[in-house]
Amino acid sequence: MAAKKKTIKKPAKKSSKKALIRKDTPIGDVVQKYPDTVEVFGNHGLHCIGCAIASFESVEQGANAHGIDVNALLKDLNAAAKKKKTAGHEECSCCGH
Repeated sequence: MAAKKKTIKKPAKKSSKKALIRKDTPIGDVVQKYPDTVEVFGNHGLHCIGCAIASFESVEQGANAHGIDVNALLKDLNAAAKKKKTAGHEECSCCGH
């Protein structure tokens, strides 16, 4: 009788791509750091960027409150943020700006 080979599963590799904007990132922080994202928010139907709640409400909370697909929103927000970052903007190590 042949012995069965044990298959050892390797842990899945984590993506090396770091999301600049996550679900828990406050909307106010996103807009302040990446002004081009205002248009993205608007395109997704989230037009209250300047309201007081946006300063502390997360991207996920805002998307849920407005019935917006948070994953699609994050994809577009990160694309806009990365576009800015690759356009010659280097983040400061002390404050992220």
